Amino acid sequence: MEVENSSNFLRTEDSAVHGWYRFVLSFPPHLVREYLARLAPEGGAILDPFCGTGTTVVEAKKLGLKSYGIEASPMAHFAASVKTAWEVDPIGLVRAAKRVASRASAELAAVGMKDEVSNVNIRKASRSLDVDAMSILISGSISPSPLHKVLVLVDEIRRVTNNEYRDLMMLAVARLLPCDFGNLRFGPEVGLGTVKTDVAVIAPWLECIETCAADLRAVGVGKPTKVFHSDARGLPNGIRNGSIGSVFTSPPYPNEKDYTRTTRLESVVLGFYKDKRGLRECKQSLLRSNTRNIYVGDKDSFSIQHLPSVTNLAAEIESRRLDLGKTSGFEKNYHKVVLHYFGGMARHLEALRPKLRDGARLGYVVGDQASFFRVLIRTGELLAEVAEPLGYEVESLDLFRTRLATATRAQLREEVLVLRWRGKA
Repeated sequence: MEVENSSNFLRTEDSAVHGWYRFVLSFPPHLVREYLARLAPEGGAILDPFCGTGTTVVEAKKLGLKSYGIEASPMAHFAASVKTAWEVDPIGLVRAAKRVASRASAELAAVGMKDEVSNVNIRKASRSLDVDAMSILISGSISPSPLHKVLVLVDEIRRVTNNEYRDLMMLAVARLLPCDFGNLRFGPEVGLGTVKTDVAVIAPWLECIETCAADLRAVGVGKPTKVFHSDARGLPNGIRNGSIGSVFTSPPYPNEKDYTRTTRLESVVLGFYKDKRGLRECKQSLLRSNTRNIYVGDKDSFSIQHLPSVTNLAAEIESRRLDLGKTSGFEKNYHKVVLHYFGGMARHLEALRPKLRDGARLGYVVGDQASFFRVLIRTGELLAEVAEPLGYEVESLDLFRTRLATATRAQLREEVLVLRWRGKA
């Protein structure tokens, strides 16, 4: 586990739209601004191929730049899409939300519940998720009473006929679910925090909607943005060849963070996956970055067999495992993560080439890791070696911040790798 420093926090002046829903490990908007000023040329769209909850595309929209995002995780894709849809009528949104709140409150009252902390026994009336859905949640993620209230609210939101209103209302639920309604905490790993046997749900949700409406009034409509639900190892046809002038992104790092756990509660409650099969399908669409999404038949490693720096690193990790006598299934996959991660990034960089303008410049926020038997993985340096044979020129490897690894007490570098696409010639 690593402890993040405060440079990741969302500044108050940046909270509009970004604050609607955000990963705890998202990079800060001010970093995006700094690099877009440096990387974005005259003409050409901005692309974030690992766009997460949309920090780059939202910031590009605020700056008046056309942008595209690509995201494989359904919850994150939904968040980024909603956060870049600014045509929503804020007055109509609040009116519709108040009607939803009124109906949800009436249904709670019908079973003797109020939208406040109470001691009412609702076991007989309680709504819950089905067994398959509950089986993929972190145990204890949310208590029965808050879950009942959330499901009542979600059902009322689903009856809203205006798609834009409905999506933003659902995103507000997702924003509040983990820590306000649920029992989760992030530090940065997700785990259980203080157990809330009951909480108010409808009132804070409505307050969140009113904040979103205020942000919409402030930002206007902005430039067109499209977020694709796709795997960045193969780019979608909806992005025209030669249209991308710059890239700014932060792919996952090769470590033991299962990124699907970060959004598990809201992904299940909002119905993005309903059982273990749906979760598995999601993981298989993601860049291989941890042992929880390594599968038999994975072939990304074939793309970097020619790079001794990567293959030797994987061999060092496997040798360390054998020396230590570690035999768990996860530990046996540590070296495979390294091979498939850098192989997957090679596939991504290769698929990206036709979409780029000649001279396009790219920024990748990546971090050194030591999760696998404390063998140091210089992610930025290795990614630079992956990129160069594919026609990319390394401009710089800039230190962004450091993170303290609690296991070794070492400072691990988080860097921005800046590349330039030399073009087809």
